[in-house]
Amino acid sequence: MRTALVTGSAGFIGYFLCTRLLDDGFRVIGLDAMTDYYDVKLKQRRQQMLLQNEHFTALNDRIETPDLLMELFSRETPDVVVHLAAQAGVRYSIENPRSYLESNINGTFELLEAARAHPPEHMLLASTSSAYGANTHMPYTETDKADHQMSFYAATKKANENMAHSYAHLFELPITMFRFFTVYGPWGRPDMALFKFTKAILEGKPIDVYNFGDMKRDFTYVEDLVEGIRLLIDAAPVRPVDGVVPEGDSLSPVAPWRVVNIGNSNAVQLTDFIAAIEKATGRTAERNLMPMQPGDVPATWANADLLQELTGYRPKTDVETGVKHFVDWYRTYYGI
Repeated sequence: MRTALVTGSAGFIGYFLCTRLLDDGFRVIGLDAMTDYYDVKLKQRRQQMLLQNEHFTALNDRIETPDLLMELFSRETPDVVVHLAAQAGVRYSIENPRSYLESNINGTFELLEAARAHPPEHMLLASTSSAYGANTHMPYTETDKADHQMSFYAATKKANENMAHSYAHLFELPITMFRFFTVYGPWGRPDMALFKFTKAILEGKPIDVYNFGDMKRDFTYVEDLVEGIRLLIDAAPVRPVDGVVPEGDSLSPVAPWRVVNIGNSNAVQLTDFIAAIEKATGRTAERNLMPMQPGDVPATWANADLLQELTGYRPKTDVETGVKHFVDWYRTYYGI
């Protein structure tokens, strides 16, 4: 039985990933700080469901705690590590940047140091589509330059990519960075648009629509994302011979490190996303049109060719289907 360590295991994506790994026969160690950035009851419920499986172990602590991860790696010697724990949210990073420094930078450093001392077979670290920043060449391709991040959150995630590359190069640690594209689905985060829009529409309240609705996102259903992560686990990068990298591959010429987009490869207009929520709820949204918020970008759109080349898979759930799954869950969970 292979052992997987998943940080951020009680989070939205972490819960679905742990469930998938357990179904696939992994022993899973889940580490989560259970912070109150959003409703802790959601995290507690996710963790309770995971604990129903005898092969899941939950540890509640902060990844940036000195020596915590070093001791955990020494004791459990995980075969696979998926690092999802982070302070999330573009807008909150403007209000409280220090929490991003502590969790995303210091926490990832602790993880890399632990892996240096006790190397796993493969490490997969979460990045973000926000790393592409001011880049307007779309769809985003992993080999594109990504030098001008628009928020401190995105800057910390790009820093994680660079930190991981240096450790991969120096210590021959196989590392895959994966960039998310607006993940949504049941058990999602209350700070995300789908959750906020659904709640407001069902309560008969207006929704805030930024950039006057002229925004596009590559909405990726959570189970599609998890499928991509699961398949990438078995596609660990190898340092290329003589530094020769295949065309279109983001593999480093000097390290067993690459970055991979996991997105739906379809830029959906925000107004169409809202229309899908209206259809699923059976109600019409009252729109409060607002200008763009600082740190946001007008559009994201993934090129998922590399993911398909490496795994034979690309996300496929359409927005109307995925939104209906979320609204059905929301009504059930909150008894509406």
